[in-house]
Amino acid sequence: MAGLTLSDELTREHREIDGAIETFIEKLDCGSVQHELLTETLEALRRHIYLEEVFLFPPLRDAGIVMPIFVMMREHGQLWRTMDALTDLLAGGNDSSPLRDTCIQLLDQLFQHNSKEEPVIYPNADSELPPQTSAELNRFIETGRAPEGWVCQQAVG
Repeated sequence: MAGLTLSDELTREHREIDGAIETFIEKLDCGSVQHELLTETLEALRRHIYLEEVFLFPPLRDAGIVMPIFVMMREHGQLWRTMDALTDLLAGGNDSSPLRDTCIQLLDQLFQHNSKEEPVIYPNADSELPPQTSAELNRFIETGRAPEGWVCQQAVG
Protein backbone atom coordinates (compact mmCIF):
# COMPACT_ATOMS: atom_id res chain seq x y z
CA MET A 1 0.00 0.00 0.00
CA ALA A 2 3.07 2.25 0.08
CA GLY A 3 2.37 5.60 -1.51
CA LEU A 4 -1.33 5.02 -2.09
CA THR A 5 -3.93 7.11 -0.32
CA LEU A 6 -6.93 5.59 1.42
CA SER A 7 -9.13 6.85 -1.39
CA ASP A 8 -6.85 5.10 -3.90
CA GLU A 9 -7.03 1.83 -1.98
CA LEU A 10 -10.81 1.98 -1.57
CA THR A 11 -11.26 2.80 -5.25
CA ARG A 12 -8.93 -0.10 -6.17
CA GLU A 13 -11.20 -2.43 -4.20
CA HIS A 14 -14.19 -1.13 -6.17
CA ARG A 15 -12.42 -1.90 -9.46
CA GLU A 16 -11.40 -5.39 -8.36
CA ILE A 17 -14.95 -6.27 -7.27
CA ASP A 18 -16.49 -4.87 -10.46
CA GLY A 19 -13.95 -6.73 -12.59
CA ALA A 20 -14.59 -10.03 -10.84
CA ILE A 21 -18.36 -9.72 -11.41
CA GLU A 22 -17.71 -8.91 -15.08
CA THR A 23 -15.48 -11.99 -15.33
CA PHE A 24 -18.20 -14.13 -13.71
CA ILE A 25 -20.70 -12.89 -16.33
CA GLU A 26 -18.24 -13.60 -19.17
CA LYS A 27 -17.71 -17.18 -17.92
CA LEU A 28 -21.46 -17.56 -17.46
CA ASP A 29 -22.02 -16.48 -21.07
CA CYS A 30 -19.60 -19.24 -22.10
CA GLY A 31 -21.66 -21.83 -20.19
CA SER A 32 -19.60 -22.03 -17.00
CA VAL A 33 -21.00 -21.12 -13.58
CA GLN A 34 -17.98 -20.09 -11.49
CA HIS A 35 -19.54 -20.55 -8.02
CA GLU A 36 -16.29 -19.92 -6.15
CA LEU A 37 -15.49 -16.73 -8.09
CA LEU A 38 -18.87 -15.19 -7.36
CA THR A 39 -18.89 -16.36 -3.74
CA GLU A 40 -15.44 -14.85 -3.12
CA THR A 41 -16.45 -11.63 -4.88
CA LEU A 42 -19.59 -11.25 -2.78
CA GLU A 43 -17.48 -11.87 0.33
CA ALA A 44 -15.06 -9.14 -0.80
CA LEU A 45 -17.95 -6.72 -1.34
CA ARG A 46 -19.43 -7.52 2.07
CA ARG A 47 -16.00 -6.94 3.64
CA HIS A 48 -15.68 -3.63 1.78
CA ILE A 49 -19.09 -2.48 3.05
CA TYR A 50 -18.07 -3.54 6.56
CA LEU A 51 -14.87 -1.48 6.51
CA GLU A 52 -16.78 1.56 5.28
CA GLU A 53 -19.60 1.29 7.80
CA VAL A 54 -17.37 0.44 10.78
CA PHE A 55 -14.16 2.41 10.14
CA LEU A 56 -14.82 5.10 7.54
CA PHE A 57 -18.35 6.42 7.91
CA PRO A 58 -18.61 7.10 11.67
CA PRO A 59 -15.73 9.63 11.84
CA LEU A 60 -16.84 11.26 8.57
CA ARG A 61 -20.37 11.57 9.93
CA ASP A 62 -18.89 13.14 13.07
CA ALA A 63 -17.02 15.60 10.81
CA GLY A 64 -20.38 16.76 9.40
CA ILE A 65 -20.68 14.63 6.25
CA VAL A 66 -24.15 13.40 7.17
CA MET A 67 -26.41 13.29 4.11
CA PRO A 68 -23.89 11.66 1.75
CA ILE A 69 -23.21 8.97 4.39
CA PHE A 70 -26.96 8.44 4.80
CA VAL A 71 -27.27 7.86 1.04
CA MET A 72 -24.29 5.47 1.02
CA MET A 73 -25.76 3.46 3.92
CA ARG A 74 -29.14 3.17 2.17
CA GLU A 75 -27.44 2.00 -1.02
CA HIS A 76 -25.37 -0.51 0.96
CA GLY A 77 -28.66 -2.04 2.06
CA GLN A 78 -29.80 -2.33 -1.56
CA LEU A 79 -26.48 -3.89 -2.57
CA TRP A 80 -26.71 -6.32 0.35
CA ARG A 81 -30.18 -7.51 -0.67
CA THR A 82 -28.97 -8.07 -4.25
CA MET A 83 -25.99 -10.05 -2.93
CA ASP A 84 -28.36 -12.16 -0.84
CA ALA A 85 -30.43 -12.83 -3.96
CA LEU A 86 -27.27 -13.93 -5.82
CA THR A 87 -26.30 -16.23 -2.94
CA ASP A 88 -29.77 -17.80 -3.09
CA LEU A 89 -29.53 -18.22 -6.87
CA LEU A 90 -26.13 -19.91 -6.56
CA ALA A 91 -27.53 -22.31 -3.98
CA GLY A 92 -30.56 -23.02 -6.14
CA GLY A 93 -28.77 -24.47 -9.12
CA ASN A 94 -27.13 -23.48 -12.36
CA ASP A 95 -29.90 -21.55 -14.14
CA SER A 96 -27.71 -18.91 -15.75
CA SER A 97 -30.38 -16.42 -16.86
CA PRO A 98 -31.48 -15.20 -13.40
CA LEU A 99 -27.85 -15.29 -12.22
CA ARG A 100 -26.78 -13.12 -15.14
CA ASP A 101 -29.68 -10.69 -14.72
CA THR A 102 -28.98 -10.30 -11.01
CA CYS A 103 -25.24 -9.82 -11.60
CA ILE A 104 -26.07 -7.09 -14.13
CA GLN A 105 -28.38 -5.53 -11.54
CA LEU A 106 -25.56 -5.63 -8.97
CA LEU A 107 -23.09 -4.05 -11.42
CA ASP A 108 -25.60 -1.29 -12.21
CA GLN A 109 -26.13 -0.65 -8.48
CA LEU A 110 -22.36 -0.59 -7.91
CA PHE A 111 -21.85 1.84 -10.79
CA GLN A 112 -24.45 4.23 -9.38
CA HIS A 113 -23.08 3.85 -5.85
CA ASN A 114 -19.38 4.12 -6.70
CA SER A 115 -19.93 7.12 -8.98
CA LYS A 116 -21.13 9.05 -5.92
CA GLU A 117 -18.94 7.47 -3.25
CA GLU A 118 -15.59 7.91 -4.98
CA PRO A 119 -15.79 11.68 -5.63
CA VAL A 120 -17.86 12.66 -2.57
CA ILE A 121 -16.87 10.34 0.29
CA TYR A 122 -13.39 9.05 -0.52
CA PRO A 123 -11.54 12.39 -0.75
CA ASN A 124 -12.66 12.97 2.84
CA ALA A 125 -11.01 9.69 3.83
CA ASP A 126 -7.71 11.33 2.95
CA SER A 127 -8.38 14.66 4.64
CA GLU A 128 -10.85 14.22 7.52
CA LEU A 129 -9.92 11.02 9.35
CA PRO A 130 -7.92 11.17 12.56
CA PRO A 131 -4.46 9.57 12.12
CA GLN A 132 -5.35 6.64 14.39
CA THR A 133 -8.48 5.87 12.33
CA SER A 134 -6.49 6.09 9.09
CA ALA A 135 -3.94 3.65 10.50
CA GLU A 136 -6.70 1.25 11.61
CA LEU A 137 -8.36 1.45 8.21
CA ASN A 138 -5.05 0.83 6.42
CA ARG A 139 -4.41 -2.24 8.58
CA PHE A 140 -7.90 -3.55 7.89
CA ILE A 141 -7.54 -3.03 4.13
CA GLU A 142 -4.34 -5.11 4.22
CA THR A 143 -5.43 -7.98 6.47
CA GLY A 144 -8.89 -7.50 7.97
CA ARG A 145 -11.96 -9.66 7.71
CA ALA A 146 -15.55 -8.84 8.52
CA PRO A 147 -16.87 -10.73 11.53
CA GLU A 148 -18.78 -13.91 10.70
CA GLY A 149 -22.47 -13.12 10.30
CA TRP A 150 -22.07 -9.33 10.19
CA VAL A 151 -24.84 -7.63 8.21
CA CYS A 152 -24.92 -4.01 7.13
CA GLN A 153 -27.24 -1.69 8.98
CA GLN A 154 -29.70 -1.13 6.11
CA ALA A 155 -29.83 -4.73 4.86
CA VAL A 156 -33.32 -5.50 6.12
CA GLY A 157 -36.49 -3.97 4.79
